[in-house]
Amino acid sequence: MNRKILVVDDDPRNVFALSAVLRSESFTCITVLSAKEALEILATDKEIGIVLMDMMMPEMDGYEALAEIRANKDTAALPVVAVTAQAMVGDREKCLAAGADAYISKPIDTEALLELLITYLK
Repeated sequence: MNRKILVVDDDPRNVFALSAVLRSESFTCITVLSAKEALEILATDKEIGIVLMDMMMPEMDGYEALAEIRANKDTAALPVVAVTAQAMVGDREKCLAAGADAYISKPIDTEALLELLITYLK
């Protein structure tokens, strides 16, 4: 199982908290604060097993980043979990329609997240 996760969130507190939880479960985390940085990492690091993508970021949001990930033949099949504070009716469907494999809302239920990771990192 590939246990390397790319965490993308523009809030350093979210990145810190999420990566601390994941590392405590023996996952390897790479963290970035922007979607553009995430795309740069994905272009060079072929060991990433899954991306946890914040959907609401300045400059390039998660929806734009997802479109680029899906359009690139090297990353098109990479699992991406949309992580967002938006938990309104229709937000989950919007994320999935944009190309996310799964959706989890903030504050993150760590048990649900770990179940998702186990599912996608088999």
